Amino acid sequence: MKIDFDRGYADEPYVGLVADFPDSSVYPLESFRVEWGPVFHRGRLDGTARVLVIGQDPATHEAFTRRILVGEAGQRFQGFLTKLGIDSSYVFINTFLYSVYGQSGGEHHVNDAAIADYRHRWIDAIVASGQIEAIITLGHLADSAYQQWRQTPSGATSTAAYATVLHPTYPDSASRSGTITKAQAFAKLCASWNTALQALHSLVTADAARPLVLYGSTITKDEHSVIPAADLPAGLPDWMRSLDAWAARSGADAQTKRATLMVTVPKASRTWPIIN
Repeated sequence: MKIDFDRGYADEPYVGLVADFPDSSVYPLESFRVEWGPVFHRGRLDGTARVLVIGQDPATHEAFTRRILVGEAGQRFQGFLTKLGIDSSYVFINTFLYSVYGQSGGEHHVNDAAIADYRHRWIDAIVASGQIEAIITLGHLADSAYQQWRQTPSGATSTAAYATVLHPTYPDSASRSGTITKAQAFAKLCASWNTALQALHSLVTADAARPLVLYGSTITKDEHSVIPAADLPAGLPDWMRSLDAWAARSGADAQTKRATLMVTVPKASRTWPIIN
């Protein structure tokens, strides 16, 4: 069975970008999990992307797949792109190359010049093809990153449509505060995403033309989309693209938890024979 996969960083300017990435001298260790390495993108880098999505930072699943937004958040927003008619003509990058450590890490460093300059190089490389029709940011830090880029010479000339939406993890993070229920947070997220869908649907050239179906008050399981095999490096098992969570931090204290990621094959994917 032939399985497609991401060929990686074979061409410039991406070869140069991934060979010359910022380290802990730019991303301070007290605010970022630099020890797990940078995670750069997911999607098309061959000039065919028509939608650029800017997220926030890589999490546990991304540390293993080496591609961003592949876990629950990624599959929620993959579903958004499906509704938009975009099945493959997209590229994701993040505001930060490394996972944020601590609630305020991202807030304190989103405007750091060295972090922003490298991020601008990525955005410039992606929009240079002239094919980007829309840019979507997930959350306020990504919106800040976009607004910074708009102040640069190349950003100022961009004609791509723009939408900013609540981050896919908003229902989870907001409900933990106790000021809003998870159901209320999902309804707020869906309203944000519906506004963006309505604004962009007629402006983006779809891969597959389909009627626009808005979200209700929550995101159903059927409104998640599995991450395509073509988005991930060769050889990764199918369950790393499934809707089942398979990676988590583990540890009895903060230091151990920062240093430890556990991977577990989901129950639905344990297809090997039972041998007593």
